[in-house]
Amino acid sequence: MKTLDIHQILKLLPHRYPFLLVDRVLELEEGKRIKAIKNVTINEPFFTGHFPHRPVMPGVLMLEAMAQSAALLSFATAGVAPDDKTVYYFAGIDGARFKRPVEPGDQLVMDVELIRHKAGIYKFKGVSRVGADIACEAELMCTMRTIA
Repeated sequence: MKTLDIHQILKLLPHRYPFLLVDRVLELEEGKRIKAIKNVTINEPFFTGHFPHRPVMPGVLMLEAMAQSAALLSFATAGVAPDDKTVYYFAGIDGARFKRPVEPGDQLVMDVELIRHKAGIYKFKGVSRVGADIACEAELMCTMRTIA
């Protein structure tokens, strides 16, 4: 079972502040699953406008955090490290549900399972939790593409 710290994550994901949404990988089984965390703090830039009277992490950013976790699983599964000519894209999101708000001070735990990989398209089932409570769940499809 692999783990990744922030330094290893920064070498794999092109995202940077304020869009890097994975702080640590707790568990990674190549070809199977990943468990990663995002520590949510009041210093996140989106909280100033979402919402000033009650800060809540936007649902699309919860999906993005799961997609970044899925990308790390894909890279480990394929045995590749992306370069400046490779981009990892969303190809689809199905069945997204938001069950609980995520607020400053929460730790979002993303569990992402690889369902299948065919013709360069990866399909995942993702569930994000705060404690024992489900915050978000969705099926995600992603693909790696070479850019000119």
